Amino acid sequence: MRDRSNTNRRVTRALTAAATALALTLTPLTTPSPATAAVSRAELALRWAPIHYQDVDATGTHALGGQSDYVTAVDFDGDLNGRNNWDRVGTSGTSLAAHVYYSVVETSTHWYLTYLFFHPRDWTDHPFFETEHENDGEGVLFAIERDGSAYGVLRGAVTVAHSDFYSYTPVGSTWTSGRESVDGTLQFQSSPHDSFPHPVTAQEAQGHGLKAYPQYAINGDGLVYYPSTVAETPESGDDRNVRYQLVDMFATGGLWAQRTNTNLFASLGTFAGDTSGDCGVGTWSCSANSANAPWGWDDGNDVPARGELASDPAKLSVEYFTVPAGLARSYSYNPYATAAKALAEAARTAPPTVD
Repeated sequence: MRDRSNTNRRVTRALTAAATALALTLTPLTTPSPATAAVSRAELALRWAPIHYQDVDATGTHALGGQSDYVTAVDFDGDLNGRNNWDRVGTSGTSLAAHVYYSVVETSTHWYLTYLFFHPRDWTDHPFFETEHENDGEGVLFAIERDGSAYGVLRGAVTVAHSDFYSYTPVGSTWTSGRESVDGTLQFQSSPHDSFPHPVTAQEAQGHGLKAYPQYAINGDGLVYYPSTVAETPESGDDRNVRYQLVDMFATGGLWAQRTNTNLFASLGTFAGDTSGDCGVGTWSCSANSANAPWGWDDGNDVPARGELASDPAKLSVEYFTVPAGLARSYSYNPYATAAKALAEAARTAPPTVD
């Protein structure tokens, strides 16, 4: 829990409420001043990381009073075993401090930023024709045009809601619909924790599908997460000011480096998860190995192959959008490419995984 005085807490909440009321608009971003020095990938990821609305359902035994909807780290329980995560949510010695994983891929014309939001449970509270499963991974891709300014300009976004992708553009973007129709407008909101307007995303409770706000929104209890270098634990299931810490998927020993860890992944891009504990009890069923990391995300009805949202985002962008200025297709930085052959084989042979 955070060590924070009541006075500071009230001030922070007031600032957050004011920022939300005044800054959640459809106003396009202004072009930043020209850069004097290149920013790091971590700085780039922090600048564009979304302000994130997480709906919370506290009803039913599988909700754990709302904790099953908290965004957290893959190793929230102190280990990298994906098959005990369902059982250990909310138990002694574990932490639901907020972490969000990111990766940065670069071409000469664009940066592509992928963010993964992880939950230990994908759950339901009724028995009618719905399944639940251990682990849950949903997220978003932002395409940033390198226009000569420090952080570039955000042109398009694609979100992951289970086995479907949804595309968005901000007001003023030069990108329009491509093979896929743009599904809505990406909004921006100011953060009380920095000076930047951030894109706004949201996840539903239970299944945690992710779309641009307000296509999903908080209904009753909920959490508002703000990008930061600090990981905070929500004070309750209705905490509207929680900072999340960004974690580089490409860091030494990080999530990408763990991709062949059979305790964490059942196959390339699919988290390992079993049916232990009470998963499926009182509901339709519990499925195993049913959550994906970004290199396993797939919309089976669309042209890009499984995992290409993260591993080949330039390809996905030209499929989803019409880009009048064009974009480079070769990468100057793409650690996913080190496993390109294995990713392609996994995309060709892996069975569909419904998250």
